[in-house]
Amino acid sequence: MNSISIARSIATDLANLFSALSDASRVRIIAALLENELSVGVLAEKLDMSESAVSHQLQGLRHMRLIRGRREGRQIFYSLADDHVEQLFRMGLDHVRQD
Repeated sequence: MNSISIARSIATDLANLFSALSDASRVRIIAALLENELSVGVLAEKLDMSESAVSHQLQGLRHMRLIRGRREGRQIFYSLADDHVEQLFRMGLDHVRQD
């Protein structure tokens, strides 16, 4: 069996990544962003959450570089940061849906 050795700082970053996905609201936000970019208001309506609660969760997801924002006038539209986020999300979803 192959052994994987990683530095402590990388292990911490990986643990933080999985921690970011440990909240159901953040998971639902990522799921909503799989399709296309959305504003805070649209996310709040779609997820039946307050804009304040969505903004709070988006801040954590941005900090972990899982999402990014694009400003258009006074609004910011959020999307997944890259394909890795989608792949990680879909793999996790496949895993929990297994019989």
